[in-house]
Amino acid sequence: MSTPSRGVQSSGGAGGVELIKAVPVRHPGRWVGAAFILLFVALAIQSLVTNKNFRWDTVGKYLFDVLVLQSIGWTLLLTVSSMVLAIALAICLAFMRQSDNPLFRYVAWFWVWFFRGTPVYTQLVFWGLVAVLFPKIIIGVPFGPEWFSVNTETVITALVGAIVGLGLNESAYLAEIFRAGLKSVDNGQMEAAEALGMRRSKIMWRIILPQAMRVIVPPTGNETIGMLKTTSLVLAIPFTLDLTFVTNTIANRTYLPIPLLIVAAIWYLVITSVLMVGQYYIERHFGKGVDNVMKAPVKEKPPATTDPILKPRGNNLA
Repeated sequence: MSTPSRGVQSSGGAGGVELIKAVPVRHPGRWVGAAFILLFVALAIQSLVTNKNFRWDTVGKYLFDVLVLQSIGWTLLLTVSSMVLAIALAICLAFMRQSDNPLFRYVAWFWVWFFRGTPVYTQLVFWGLVAVLFPKIIIGVPFGPEWFSVNTETVITALVGAIVGLGLNESAYLAEIFRAGLKSVDNGQMEAAEALGMRRSKIMWRIILPQAMRVIVPPTGNETIGMLKTTSLVLAIPFTLDLTFVTNTIANRTYLPIPLLIVAAIWYLVITSVLMVGQYYIERHFGKGVDNVMKAPVKEKPPATTDPILKPRGNNLA
C-alpha cells in the first residue's frame, strides 16, 4: 500500500481500492482582502449616515424638484438625439472606410482624424459661435445668384447646436467601432452572398451588419453612457437646461453645492443603470447562437452499455 501524500487523507474503499480525500487549498489572502473591503464599506456607510454636511434633507427636497425633472428630460433628449445622429453618420463612415473608392476612404479618414483630434468642448464652442462666422445660410449658385437665405440663429439654435456638436464628435469614435465590427465578419460571408447573386448593399445590411452587431453593441453601449455624461459640457453652446447646469444653478442660489451634486449624481446613476439593462438585452439578442452556447462539461462519462464489444477494456494487470 502506498503512503498517502501530504495534504490528503486516505480511507479504505470497496475491493481494497484506496480512496483519497483532497483537502481544499486555503486562501488566507482572500479573507484578509474581504475584511479590508468590509471595513471600508462600513466606514463609508458610517460617514454617509453621521456626517451632517451631506445635508440629506436638502437632497430629498430637490431630488424630485420640477426643474430637476425637466432637466433630466432635456438631458435624455440630448443623449438620444446625438446618438441617433452619430450612429447614422458612423455607419456611412464605416462603409466609406471599406469602400474601393479612394475618395470615400480619404474623406472618412479625414472626418475621423479631425473630430477625434479636437476637444469636444472646443467643437461645442464653435457651434455656439457659428452664427458669428456665418450670419446667413444661403442656398444658390456658387459665385452666382442667391435662391434662398435664412438667418443662422433661427436654424441653429442652442438645442440644435448641442445635438449637432455632440453627434458629429461621437460619430468619429463610433465609426472606428463600426469598422472594427465589420472587419470581425469573415470575408467568406461576403463571397458566399455574392455567389448567390445578392447586391453589395443588400449584403452589407442583411448579412454583414447583423453579424457585426455582436462586436459593435458593447462599445456602443459604453459610448452611449459616455454621451449621457458628456451632455454636461453643452454649457459651451450655451445650452442651460441640462441636468448639470440646473443643479449647479440651484446650488449657487442656495449656497449648498454638495447636496445638489449628490442629486445630479443620483440621477446620472439611475439613468446609467437603465441604459446598462437595455444594453444587456440588446447584447443577448445579437449574441444568439454564439454567446449563449452551452459549454460542454469538463469530463464526460461514457455511456453505460452491457455489450461486451462496446464495453471499455480495463487495464490488464496480470
